[in-house]
Amino acid sequence: MFDEERVGASTMAAFIGAVILGGGNFLAVRISNQELPPFWGAGLRFGIAGLVFVGIALSLRLRWPRGRQALLIAIYGLVSFTLSYALMYWALVRVTAGMVAVLLAVVPLVTPILAAAHRVERLSRRNLLGALVALGGIVVMTVGPEGLLMPLGGLTAVGIAAVTIGESVIIGKRVSVNHPAMTNAIAMPVGSIGLLVISALAGEQWATPHQSEVIWSLVYLVALGSVGLFVLFLLVVRKWTASGTAYAFVLFPVVTLLLEALLFDEALSPRAILGAIVVMGAVWFGALAQPAKVRVGAAPDPATG
Repeated sequence: MFDEERVGASTMAAFIGAVILGGGNFLAVRISNQELPPFWGAGLRFGIAGLVFVGIALSLRLRWPRGRQALLIAIYGLVSFTLSYALMYWALVRVTAGMVAVLLAVVPLVTPILAAAHRVERLSRRNLLGALVALGGIVVMTVGPEGLLMPLGGLTAVGIAAVTIGESVIIGKRVSVNHPAMTNAIAMPVGSIGLLVISALAGEQWATPHQSEVIWSLVYLVALGSVGLFVLFLLVVRKWTASGTAYAFVLFPVVTLLLEALLFDEALSPRAILGAIVVMGAVWFGALAQPAKVRVGAAPDPATG
């Protein structure tokens, strides 16, 4: 199948692209939340992106998975898009994009534990140590003498989201044997339906955006933050370990804070620069220099599922 103990140049390029797009997502979501209710905004985003992927799958005449693979992809859609993004969109109404990005840095801590529980990876001390150091670097970037102030509801939502994202990485590993367009052609519509059900139950008003910045943020979220990001994500997790892929969430805050400084003219402090250096070093140590070993065959063959 694939040599998952070495990361090639194309996989690394896809990883870097995913980090850049994912880091921009936090700001785009916060902008879209200015006009669109959170669950409706997320459902609209993934509904449109899902239709794009359906069109791609049909135009490429891809084989639609059946049986166990189809079920796994549907579960991936519910966990990755419905649960994770419902929690993140809701949290971004209440806290800053940077704070959410910081808290999601625990994903690389959660993912190896989940991967070991699923028996698809061996728990690596190096991976856990690298994730802890990276998390410390993000704390240096964003926490001052007064501490990190965050509403309890937002803190809880992002914490649960980190667990669901870690689980979605594991499931994504299992379904990555399928073409990325086909996987998302099933997963995103399923996730969108789940989000729209939550939106209806929450009594949100469904309306199209009118503010230009919200429209452009939605365009970004559909074209780059959904179609582009999740193609890259599935390409990376297909070739790499789930734990290594999860390190993208440690780097998201670096991109988010840089974009906040650029777009909102906020100067980067020496603390932020030092923290970014620590994060980069920790990601290299924990994931890039020596990826965790995976049990070959963890991802099922679609032909047998």
